[in-house]
Amino acid sequence: MSKSLQRRAPRVAPRRAGGFTLLELLLAFVVFALSFATVLEILSGSMRNTVRAREYTEAALTAQSVMDQVGLEIPLEAGFTASGESGDYHWEIDIFGYEGGAEGFSPVELAELTGIELLQVDLLVSWGVPPRDQSSEFSTVRAMQLNRELTGQE
Repeated sequence: MSKSLQRRAPRVAPRRAGGFTLLELLLAFVVFALSFATVLEILSGSMRNTVRAREYTEAALTAQSVMDQVGLEIPLEAGFTASGESGDYHWEIDIFGYEGGAEGFSPVELAELTGIELLQVDLLVSWGVPPRDQSSEFSTVRAMQLNRELTGQE
């Protein structure tokens, strides 16, 4: 046979064994580790936010409870100051004469005209231990009927 008639067998590249190279495995592990770390950070952040929201909600409920006692168990009188505890929450309350007012009327003039005194009630609720202690302030205005003998009305 002549050389021209001889067919050359095509060279076939050697077959790679199935699977991944070490570099591919390392790259996949790094991507997985970074993704997992990101998910853990998101979860821990949401847990912190959940705890913080629970604490502020409990502080607001404590404040509501203390404010509901003003005029019943806590006397509604100017100059009154008290403090107490409710569970993990410490509260301090101050009651004093309201100094704001509608335009043209001072609270004193309003009290003389209507016989109603306005008192401001400030409440501070705090919780936690330093350096991570937290606090929240609440304030409201309450109306109190003055004694008619004190206002000069009959």
